[in-house]
Amino acid sequence: MTEPNTSAARVEVMSYTAADDLPAVRAFTQRHAAHLGLDPEQIMSLTIAVSELVTNTLQHTTGGGRVRIWAEDGQVVCDIIDGGPMRAFGRRMPAADADRGRGLAIVERLCDQVSAIADGEGTIVRLRFTCAPGTRSA
Repeated sequence: MTEPNTSAARVEVMSYTAADDLPAVRAFTQRHAAHLGLDPEQIMSLTIAVSELVTNTLQHTTGGGRVRIWAEDGQVVCDIIDGGPMRAFGRRMPAADADRGRGLAIVERLCDQVSAIADGEGTIVRLRFTCAPGTRSA
């Protein structure tokens, strides 16, 4: 799971290290998701999911991270890579009065598929969206 299928398409990568980078990360995600063929609703969902994961990186780890995005096999794939611990998925949405803990639950509900692996690069959270028929996934 760690390496993108670079023979299928170009992989775009952006690093981030501070909260001030968040608007640029969102713009990067939106621009490349649109270019790769996601529809407007999917672009918004991916942007929110990436924003949640990048915010978690910045709040709970040191050293920042990277976002990489590409298309393969009719899907847009986006990795968020950081030095944080492995994430557990399959979370329930916290109670309405809970102060925290919604980020990963939101990510899972927005994406077609979410997976995670820890390897030599750090922790990689991979998000997948299936492109609508008739759209390009360049």
